[in-house]
Amino acid sequence: MINNNTKEEFITEAQKLFDEGYACSQSVLLAFANHFKLDKTTAKRISATFGGGMGRLRETCGAVTGGFMVLGLAFGNEEPNDMDTKLNSYKKVRELNKLVTKVHGTSNCRQLLIKHASEQQVKDRKHHKLICRQVVGDTSGLVFDILKNSQKI
Repeated sequence: MINNNTKEEFITEAQKLFDEGYACSQSVLLAFANHFKLDKTTAKRISATFGGGMGRLRETCGAVTGGFMVLGLAFGNEEPNDMDTKLNSYKKVRELNKLVTKVHGTSNCRQLLIKHASEQQVKDRKHHKLICRQVVGDTSGLVFDILKNSQKI
């Protein structure tokens, strides 16, 4: 872990990446990549298929799954039998999911779109500005809070 960025800097970076055209999942993971010395090309590829609620399946929001990846970098287990670490990382994932749900009412991509955009707006790709960019920023901020509270940032 190498930098001392503020919460606002992580949020701004994630939203900037999203505005450049990266998927919501990529934007969140890439915003934290330097902090964990994660190669950006690897980060882009690992998180590439999670946009649109995981490959446009409209399941768990890509910003949230990108946040899960960041939590894995911070809390994930390296040994297969390290159940304490594994279970703690799962707890952090549930915490992030709960926080996103508290802010937005859901962490499900499809439900977020139904709540904030019409079918036509989604078809016209306008949902990015209506809700997705906000969730990218909010999720990045919540991930920062979890990391800060655990002294991982």
